[in-house]
Amino acid sequence: MPARTTNQLLTIYTVFMKTIKILLLLGVLVTGTVACKKSFLDEKAVDFLSTSNAFKTEADFKASVTNLYGRIRSHYYTVNDYQPFWYLYRTDAYLDVASSAANLPGQIAPTAGEVTFAWAPHYKIIAEANTIIHRLPTSDLTDAQKLLFEARARFFRAFGYRALAYLYGNVPLVLEEIETPKTDFTQSTREQVYDQIITDLEFAAANLPSIDKVSDGEISNIAAYHLLAEVCNSAKKFEKARDAATAVITDPNMALMTARFGSRKNGIPANGIFPAIAGDVYWDLFQPQNQNRKTASNKEAIWVIQFETDVPGGGNSSTRSVFDGDAFYALERVHTPLMRDVKVNGVAVFQWPVSDFTGGRGVGFMAPDAWFADTVWKNAGADVRNANHNFVRDFIGTNPASPLYGQVFSTKNLPAGATGFNNAVLKPGVAERALYPFQSKATTPFAHPASLLNNPNSTDVVGKLVLKGGAGGTYLDQYMFRLAETYLLRAEAQLGLSRTDLAANDINVVRSRSNAGAVDAADVNIDYILDERLRELGVEEKRMLTLMRLGKWVDRVRKCNPFYAAQVQDHYNLWPIPASEIEKNNQNKLNQNPGYPQ
Repeated sequence: MPARTTNQLLTIYTVFMKTIKILLLLGVLVTGTVACKKSFLDEKAVDFLSTSNAFKTEADFKASVTNLYGRIRSHYYTVNDYQPFWYLYRTDAYLDVASSAANLPGQIAPTAGEVTFAWAPHYKIIAEANTIIHRLPTSDLTDAQKLLFEARARFFRAFGYRALAYLYGNVPLVLEEIETPKTDFTQSTREQVYDQIITDLEFAAANLPSIDKVSDGEISNIAAYHLLAEVCNSAKKFEKARDAATAVITDPNMALMTARFGSRKNGIPANGIFPAIAGDVYWDLFQPQNQNRKTASNKEAIWVIQFETDVPGGGNSSTRSVFDGDAFYALERVHTPLMRDVKVNGVAVFQWPVSDFTGGRGVGFMAPDAWFADTVWKNAGADVRNANHNFVRDFIGTNPASPLYGQVFSTKNLPAGATGFNNAVLKPGVAERALYPFQSKATTPFAHPASLLNNPNSTDVVGKLVLKGGAGGTYLDQYMFRLAETYLLRAEAQLGLSRTDLAANDINVVRSRSNAGAVDAADVNIDYILDERLRELGVEEKRMLTLMRLGKWVDRVRKCNPFYAAQVQDHYNLWPIPASEIEKNNQNKLNQNPGYPQ
């Protein structure tokens, strides 16, 4: 096409501008004609999400339930590397080994983060559960779907109130959706809250699907019965607790795992300086990919919190920092020792961090106290839960520059010149940030995600196990409930019914699985059950909830944990109501628990 002349271009431009002016004039005339019609400016959205239409379809309710699972996983496991462990610190089993002294008066106070952190997250769970229940009648769901979602919501509401009642005692009992600001809450008694939890869980147990019909990670009728047994024990309704636990134990879908199974049922072969690990069925429970019913045929699992690595929403990342929040479950980081700093005569004994029994990338914050690490294992005999691959006390030196390379370094028999954090002298039986025994279920020895290995192609047996700086997570699905605990809950109920013979029978089912000797009925009391819970459920169990629901926190901490014992006060069997909640509720008074500033 020949190039246009300047005049031709100007003509085109003039015509174009005249056309624009005509169109603008027509627009003004049309606007003037219709401006008097009020509906012209009305918004008519084709589609949008609001409080009026958010809970209509099954997909809407599924999204809300999924969010509830996410809230629970975040609060109890991934929100950061300190709050989830406030359910373990300051109990009869663990201490803050990174601190030089306890500070209970500062940490168990109405304004302290250590006791206020649990209030709002559980009320958010309750609020969302109430919203589901309130919106079901006007939804498009079938009657069967409505019943199912109500059962789910009532389970989660019960789960939320369970922690609040255990920790704080008398709390506001809210059973309706709150749609406008409210500052006049009143407290219900702990007993009233327990009654509501029991009512909700009985409904959930009757209407949730059986455990063989749900996906891994979903709640079932068995999860509801298990939680019902626990709460009924707490409320001293021991017959109900026994019956609920029996419903779990006798269900044909449930069984303790007593034979080797899963990803490491054949153990770990010897490799270079590392000896072979035979393992056992208790060890198998905590190996990668072994926690779920459908994928691992684990019939002991009742409710397993799901984690996937480097999957959006999966809960575990190999690239994000723990300081980002919700990056991963930081049990390894918090509970395993900082073995980087262990030296003998100034020479490091271990390479660090390494995916072996030194605990990955632990930094030594939360150590077991002497009661958990030693006393509960007196006369343990052949109890496999105390074997070194399950409760690690002996390590293999991995630094070629150390004379202890390839040799056993034992917490029980330290060599002369052994030092730890800040060159502190190490002493047998004394937890120090760089060295103490720990349960291997806190980490994944020889099985960290490949993406966390610094040089997986190394020809050096230790070098290929060295981890990247971003390690520190426990890359396992986590048991919220499992059947071994149900047996111990039924034993607790039988004890409450003065049937120590039947309580001993249930305890011995759990003990026999681990080759532990049988307990005599005459030796069964609540302290024995609490010790057995440590042996079986240590690190898994949210120990603070157990002690608080039983009113045993004060007694057990004084008896078992000298790090805190001198500062324990009698009123610590209940946490204070958060001061901020009392202040916000300015249209009514929330009463502070006895012993705390009113």
